[in-house]
Amino acid sequence: MKSKLLVLPALLGLSAPVLAGCGGSGGSGSDGSAIVVGSTDSIVVSKDNPSPLDPATSYDAATWNILSNTFQMLLRLPRSGTTPQPDAAESCAFSDKQSETYRCKLRSGLKFSNGDALTAEDVKFSFDRMLKIKSDLGPVSLLSGLKKVETQGDREVIFDLKASDATFPYKLATPAGAIVDSQVYQADKPYEGLKLVGSGPYKLDSFTQGDKAVLSKNEDYNGNVVMKNSGIEIKFFDDSAKMKNALADGTIDVVGGSSAFKPAQITDLQAGKVKGVTLTEASGTETRYLFFNTKYASVAPKAVREAIAQLINRSTLTRDTFERTVDPLYSIVPQGIAGHKNSFYNMYGEPSQAHAAKTLQDAGISTPVKITYTYRTTAGSSAGEEALWLQKSLNASGLFAVSLKKVAYDSFVGNAIDGKFAFYGMGWAPDFPDADNYIAPFISENFLDLPYKSNEINNTLLPRTRADADRNSTVADFGTMQDIVAKDIPLIPVWQSKGYVASRDGITGVEWLINSSSTTQYWELGHGVTG
Repeated sequence: MKSKLLVLPALLGLSAPVLAGCGGSGGSGSDGSAIVVGSTDSIVVSKDNPSPLDPATSYDAATWNILSNTFQMLLRLPRSGTTPQPDAAESCAFSDKQSETYRCKLRSGLKFSNGDALTAEDVKFSFDRMLKIKSDLGPVSLLSGLKKVETQGDREVIFDLKASDATFPYKLATPAGAIVDSQVYQADKPYEGLKLVGSGPYKLDSFTQGDKAVLSKNEDYNGNVVMKNSGIEIKFFDDSAKMKNALADGTIDVVGGSSAFKPAQITDLQAGKVKGVTLTEASGTETRYLFFNTKYASVAPKAVREAIAQLINRSTLTRDTFERTVDPLYSIVPQGIAGHKNSFYNMYGEPSQAHAAKTLQDAGISTPVKITYTYRTTAGSSAGEEALWLQKSLNASGLFAVSLKKVAYDSFVGNAIDGKFAFYGMGWAPDFPDADNYIAPFISENFLDLPYKSNEINNTLLPRTRADADRNSTVADFGTMQDIVAKDIPLIPVWQSKGYVASRDGITGVEWLINSSSTTQYWELGHGVTG
């Protein structure tokens, strides 16, 4: 069976945040029993990342799904829509016209799951700690515009920014703004192991690597989330087929996320071939890019990157490899986000081997060009199939000789940041639903440490858009930025996701499970619970 999620119209034009205080504490519905969620995510303790559940060292969709449910932020994205609402905060607002000073007042009586009081000093500690640890694997780049954090009493926090940033409230609503217990976490060292202490809707009871994570309702939680269950068990699978079977026999209740199932499995669910299971589809905001590290001679010439852009047939890829479970993407900013523009299509048009050959010939580049494409994959990912399609497509032109290299999931991002790959693919789940967050992470904050720089984007266009609280009026500047990226080609956008949730009959709240930043909201799930 297949149903349609509510489309989030606010994505088409983000409004300025109106951050008045809103109340609410968690209470479960008529049947608040635990929900079992299936996942093919890989969250492991490794040499590359011994602290995968520390907000300061984790910046991937898999861990953020857990952190967003167990840690409290000052603000949180609502059930639907894009305007952050107070969570640990009672109220938040800019206190100046320049959007350079942001003040938050905490709710009274906040506690961590271990019973420790949560005060303004813990909030300051958390942000200072993020900046001090400054992990390459963490989201510290989101806080690059933060000058200092101050407190007034136990309940007021003041953020002083280096420059105007109307997107700062959105950043506070991500795990980059997760509040940690200063009595548990060290100020300059990550919290190692598969453990955490937060003040969010859930507390983490246990985490067995490769098996399951058990989350129970945090009775001390004081925020705006209304709980529909008493807990969540996340069951990890190393094979998406096994997960599909577990869903079919009722061992698990729900599976959500764009890469949880392979395309053929999604089409089976769409066709109603799994009895008792409903597939719910949403407009996706996750994207897939091919990145170039231009310090490598193989991809340093713009003509090489341009020829690849001229050869890639996104329609064929999304049809043949992904069975139309994803949509073609022709810009760094996806469709559905205010300011989207099909810059790559406008600049390069339909795929053309003749144009690609001329591009390389005019640049005096001998063919075939030898390049290694690197990718990572998980049980529910089609990255391997995508890599084979890319290799076959480019090599069939006679213009390229592409070899493939697969890298383990847990070490992939660290190796990419260290500049070990010339040409690689990676998905991007937005931190918040704004065009800024599809451009700044790779061009300005540049968490992948790409050699590419754009002075016009970094020094003029992004600062100008961040000074404008009316996000609809930034569309023209974001269009210009997308044109610059398409012209310089530090990356090539390939596709954007469709969000899918597969659920057993009787499970409610699935239409609210994935929010506008593609993060899961486990508290929405219930057994026959509505509201």
